[in-house]
Amino acid sequence: MKKSIIFLSLLLVLSLSACGKSSDNNNNQGAANNNAGNTGATTGQTGGNAATGNGEATFKANCVSCHGNNLEGAVGPNLQKVGAKYSADEIAGIVSNGRGGMPAFKGQLSDADIQGVAQWLAAKK
Repeated sequence: MKKSIIFLSLLLVLSLSACGKSSDNNNNQGAANNNAGNTGATTGQTGGNAATGNGEATFKANCVSCHGNNLEGAVGPNLQKVGAKYSADEIAGIVSNGRGGMPAFKGQLSDADIQGVAQWLAAKK
């Protein structure tokens, strides 16, 4: 029993430490920043401009490891209808500062990328 608890604790720590990380995280962030001017050509993108970044691309580069490709949740919660619960400003605050097991992305993502993700997720109702 004691070994099971230790194993599960270790698994949880490893899973949480992987959130938002990838071996080529800097390259992925660059790709997201390069797509910042895309104003809706990507499926599901609801507007946006260089000032707000490309929320979907930023999400795919940084968030799918915990929230899933289809926002279905994995280590992190399901975000398919997160916009019905939180405003874009509230989502931006959570992404920036972290919450619960989610790490803070302020300093890892630009303010424009954080706003882009927040606006993209806020449209998910």
